[in-house]
Amino acid sequence: MSHPLYIAFIWHQHQPLYKSPGSGVSLSPSQQYRLPWVRLHGTKDYLDLVLLLERYPKLHQTVNLVPSLILQLEDYIAGTAFDPYLTASLTPDEQLTYQQREFIIQHFFDANHHTLIDPHPRYAELYQQRQEKGQAWCLANWELPDYGDLLAWHNLAWIDPLFWDDPEIAAWLKQGRNFTLSDRQRIYSKQREILSRIIPQHRKMQEAGQLEVTTTPYTHPILPLLADTNSGRVAVPNMTLPKQRFEWAEDIPRHLRKAWDFYKDRFGQIPRGLWPSEQSVSPAVLPYIIDQGFKWICSDEAVLGWTLKHFFHRDGAGNVEQPELLYRPYRLQTAEGDLSIVFRDHRLSDLIGFTYSAMPAKKAAADLVGHLQAIAKMQRDSQSEQPWLVTIALDGENCWEFYPQDGKPFLEALYQSLSDEPHLKLVTVSEFLEEFPATATIPGGQLHSGSWVDGSFTTWIGDPAKNRAWDYLTEARKMLANHPEATEENNPEAWEALYAAEGSDWFWWFGAGHSSNQDAIFDRLFREHLFGIYKALNEPVPPYLKQPLENHAAQANHAPQGFIHPVIDGKGDEQDWDKAGRIEIGGARGTMHNSSVIQRLWYGVDHLNFYLRLDFKGGVAPGQGFPAELNLLWFYPEKTMVNSPVPLADVPDAAPLNYLFHHLLEVNLLTQSIQFREAGDNHQWHPRFSRAQVALNSCLELAVPWADLQVSPDYSLRLILVLADEGRFSNYLPENALIPIEVP
Repeated sequence: MSHPLYIAFIWHQHQPLYKSPGSGVSLSPSQQYRLPWVRLHGTKDYLDLVLLLERYPKLHQTVNLVPSLILQLEDYIAGTAFDPYLTASLTPDEQLTYQQREFIIQHFFDANHHTLIDPHPRYAELYQQRQEKGQAWCLANWELPDYGDLLAWHNLAWIDPLFWDDPEIAAWLKQGRNFTLSDRQRIYSKQREILSRIIPQHRKMQEAGQLEVTTTPYTHPILPLLADTNSGRVAVPNMTLPKQRFEWAEDIPRHLRKAWDFYKDRFGQIPRGLWPSEQSVSPAVLPYIIDQGFKWICSDEAVLGWTLKHFFHRDGAGNVEQPELLYRPYRLQTAEGDLSIVFRDHRLSDLIGFTYSAMPAKKAAADLVGHLQAIAKMQRDSQSEQPWLVTIALDGENCWEFYPQDGKPFLEALYQSLSDEPHLKLVTVSEFLEEFPATATIPGGQLHSGSWVDGSFTTWIGDPAKNRAWDYLTEARKMLANHPEATEENNPEAWEALYAAEGSDWFWWFGAGHSSNQDAIFDRLFREHLFGIYKALNEPVPPYLKQPLENHAAQANHAPQGFIHPVIDGKGDEQDWDKAGRIEIGGARGTMHNSSVIQRLWYGVDHLNFYLRLDFKGGVAPGQGFPAELNLLWFYPEKTMVNSPVPLADVPDAAPLNYLFHHLLEVNLLTQSIQFREAGDNHQWHPRFSRAQVALNSCLELAVPWADLQVSPDYSLRLILVLADEGRFSNYLPENALIPIEVP
């Protein structure tokens, strides 16, 4: 019997607890929430996703709703939640304080400008004024209508295009400018109206059988780290751990029970699936999940790879080799009982999350369907009697900000193609498991301890700042344990503050690896939740909780912090490059770079391209005081291939310039033309075709397709930049190093 290829989409909807418990001073309602993202993502990302799906009844999917997200949505629906953005939006223009005007100019463009600002002429006009003339100019020259329009547009732009046919919303979009306080009050009412439909719509579609709704431990904690922070050393044996070991496994059943009861109350049935926060699992947490009654969980292919001691290689097209190992559910066997687990295809999930937004919608949808059709063919060729299940699981909110029209054209093209394709069948995880229970087994004790980020916990522990946060949490947890009289019934404030502080998001943002312009607010919120524990217990608050946990000044040099998709126009858009790696060149130590005309270097990747940007010292131009030829040379460590030396005269015989390289991209900075070459025998270089893009304006920007380099996914390579004049070596960067590149 031949089966269709079954596909389980799981969309994870989550926002951290922005609700502040207070910091020892009386808070006005307008300060209750520190950030607006529950409200704004609520109007842009949660309802439209399932409304679009409802139009394609053959397609079934799974959506995960974190309890702490639902709690916050309910506050906004009730009209009891206020954040600084909302408070400013509902303030009469003439009553805005100087501090509020500063805040508005600084933060009311907190959005991807390509997709949320540029499509709206008035919003784009205000954004360009701030970008080109600066915040101080806006503060000195803007009049009340400018503020009124910006307050309106910040809220309007976050309303999903699916709702633009609403007569009121359509009228506001057409109006464009001269918004009044009354307009903004109505926009806020419209936001609450959209928010109020989210949970009922999910419940309705679950009852109809098209949707499965799952849950997550109450405030999204990393369960394996609650059980034992030493579990961080399973994947990284030499990890530096916090000074104090956090071992509070007794908190795990509390988070699970609260999530279970919360779900039952909102959805009128018990949950079947559990999305472990950050897809983090370990043997220690399985008994608690089983005892609570959950039937299945999900994690990442890296966790499966570690568990099976098998690395999932991919072919040149990005398709998994030995797919039968990944595309099946497993049964975890424990003394407490069994639990099913599915593992997501990391690459397919990331393509939606990080890459397809940079492609035309129909082309992106066709690419994903093409991958699924290739897997379906592999399934047929294998003649397997067991059906395959491809799990695609990712954040269901953050990626859409980078898609045109919030991903609507992409999802419509994708859903239509999937509806028309007879060999592909979308299912909820539970309906697949009910029809085809897992037959492959994994002993529970063999399960790897890790997450969906590299199969480790390094995103949440091991960094000095993250470890310090764990030590702060340990001290507060011990204080609560020293008050056995403080139960959840008679002192809920203490326990709610603990649950909030145990959430994963604070640790995500602390230390190296992730950063935003709101790092200081996350720092403050984490300490406020800890503060709330001491306050509820009438205990003195440790002085360190009144100081920032780390310095939030921007780092000069740092590794890439996420995928990027810059527009290659030579303008160096700050949002396009905000997650790129950065290396300061001008003024760096060493004789070569003290007077460098190149000030800094930016680099990053997505699944399509490698990206590079060079910022020049003001007033200089190629051919006028600095070389006009830039050479990019790729070095492939530990890979056997034909390589050649740098093809320039006067190259110093010193590492890394005397390495042998395999690919070379020559860029003429005067003409912006390129020549791409590949190493040949006898230290020769042979011309090859390239689709690389280059643009030089206020900076130099480059995009080099992975297809040019013919490198397989999940590979590390290195790059050096060499400047030359008429074929003679002039300079190179970065000094005494190679740029590390991780192919996704």
